[in-house]
Amino acid sequence: MDNSYPPFIAKAQEQDIPALVELLNSAYRGERSQRGWTTEAHLIAGDVRTDEANIREVLAKDNSIFLKYTDASGQIMGCVNLQKHPRGVYLGMFSVDPDQQGAGIGKKLLAAAETHTRSIGSDAIYMYVISARDELINWYQKHGYQDTGERIPFKEDGLTGKHLRELEFLILEKKLA
Repeated sequence: MDNSYPPFIAKAQEQDIPALVELLNSAYRGERSQRGWTTEAHLIAGDVRTDEANIREVLAKDNSIFLKYTDASGQIMGCVNLQKHPRGVYLGMFSVDPDQQGAGIGKKLLAAAETHTRSIGSDAIYMYVISARDELINWYQKHGYQDTGERIPFKEDGLTGKHLRELEFLILEKKLA
């Protein structure tokens, strides 16, 4: 485990890809996702949020890492992707196992993401959130993220599922001290 992160949080490695795919799909799509509050199943049809090729592509990008949260047995319970860009660090693919949501894993991962952002010399972290996800937006706002007022279309990409209605992203951002 990387000692620069809190207990149970480390950088994900290539061997973690299948577990990351399983986690991301179960947190956002399909029947299992509906056990948690982060589901998008009411907005996007299908059981797939991502696949192994997509995760490999994201991991291979320059300045891109996944942090994983594992339980005492080593099972991945949460993850977040962080990518350094000129604007700041982009936070994406943030997920917690639907059966573990509400246990503080998300807060710990978010804090680790912010620590990582500072450690690489960036003072801002930003993300795209589906604008229809009021409960998620409120959660991020409670943690200091602000709506920038920017909106971008959420286009279907052939991987992440059929949209059940027109969707857009809003951009949330937090300036770090």
